[in-house]
Amino acid sequence: MRKTSLGSPKTELHVRRADIDPTDFIPLLATDFGGIYQVYLAASDERLKMLRFAMSLLAAPFAAVVALASAKVLDPAALTSWHRIPPYVFALTAIFGAMGVLPYLRLIEATSRHLRTARAVNNFRLLYVEELRDHFSQVGWAPNLPVDPAYPEAFAPTSSSGLTAIGLAVVDAAYISIGLLGLSGARPTAIVVTIWIAVTATLLFLIYHVRLGAARRRQGPANPYGFPSVES
Repeated sequence: MRKTSLGSPKTELHVRRADIDPTDFIPLLATDFGGIYQVYLAASDERLKMLRFAMSLLAAPFAAVVALASAKVLDPAALTSWHRIPPYVFALTAIFGAMGVLPYLRLIEATSRHLRTARAVNNFRLLYVEELRDHFSQVGWAPNLPVDPAYPEAFAPTSSSGLTAIGLAVVDAAYISIGLLGLSGARPTAIVVTIWIAVTATLLFLIYHVRLGAARRRQGPANPYGFPSVES
């Protein structure tokens, strides 16, 4: 039997790669960037929608109380004292507070996608900055957008998205805690209510912390090529 000599698969792969012109990858890069940018825009839009949805749910108990008071079903004077507030008012508060957790979770997921795709866009931007940095230096131009693929950070509680998540967590926790304490028939002090809200808000915030990554100090984008800072 005659043995047939075959070339190494690795060698053949290198030969095929050598036949490919670098410009052949530009359409692929453009397609990838277009897809990533569409996800980025969709995530940004979903964040706004979830925030509006959450605010609508949190406003619902107030609208219901106003409607009941206008229909003279509820005496407005009863709202001035904890023990005179009807149980159904506490129930509405707890229910809509619990419902507000859903857009809160969706907001976290949208924020995660938004930050991840923002880092991907920065990585694409870094590609052409690396290739054209000499030309940029000659014409005296510097990018005014981040070129660091590690920016923005996954977990940044002091950013606008982080503060939004913290604010929703506190308000949802207040609704749930006040509603459940009222339904329990207890007459808690302000300290007890505050503790309940703090514990519930901490649990909700832990979801944000775990989902977006370990806590770390927020940093600005790296500037590996020494461009002057033009961030506004």
